Formats: sequence, structure tokens, C-alpha cells
Amino acid sequence: MNELIEEFIKHAEKIEDLEPYVFFLLSLFTLWFIRNTIRYYKSEKKKVKLLHRFAKEGEVDSQCQLAKRFQKGNAVKKSCKQAAFWYHKAAYSGDEKAQEHLKLFMEKQKRSRDRKKC
Repeated sequence: MNELIEEFIKHAEKIEDLEPYVFFLLSLFTLWFIRNTIRYYKSEKKKVKLLHRFAKEGEVDSQCQLAKRFQKGNAVKKSCKQAAFWYHKAAYSGDEKAQEHLKLFMEKQKRSRDRKKC
């Protein structure tokens, strides 16, 4: 019985020696996570800038994607007005998908005016 207790104490001492390594690994993971999160948001910001540029030039797919981003608040501030604006632009360009999205969007707006949601 004493031997088991001594072995348990030896294993417990080894576990204590692992604490700095675990702390170091968690620190590395945290730094990696922060770095990749920043990279992700920077790349999303670039995508939105390009979408905005192409949407202003009249590219219908960019207009639809930008409208969806504004509707959902994906990498931009959520704005029903901006979403409606870009859906209208794309719909008036003759895109059938955009017309369908605009129709659904306007129906949602009518139903949720009390809640002020997109």
C-alpha cells in the first residue's frame, strides 16, 4: 500500500512539472488564435471594399452579395436601408435572383417593422 502511495506522489510531482508547459502551449494557442482572427477580419474588410467598388461599377453579383452582407451584418454594420438599396440596384439591372431576394426582403420588412429587423 505504501508503494502505491509513493508512486502516486511521484506521478503527482511529474504533473506539477507539466504546468509550465501547458501554460506555454495555451499561450501559444492564444497568440495564434488572435493573429488568425485579425487576419480573417482584415481579409473580410478587403473583400467588402472590393465588393463595394464592383457594385458601384454595376456588377450585379457584387450588388447582391453586398446587399446580403448589409442584411446580415456580415463584416459590415447591419443596415436595412443599405441592403434594400443594393437589392434595388441589382433587381433593376434585370437579375432574377436579385428580384426574388428583393421581394423576400420587402416581405420580411413589412412583417417585422415593429421589431426593426432586416
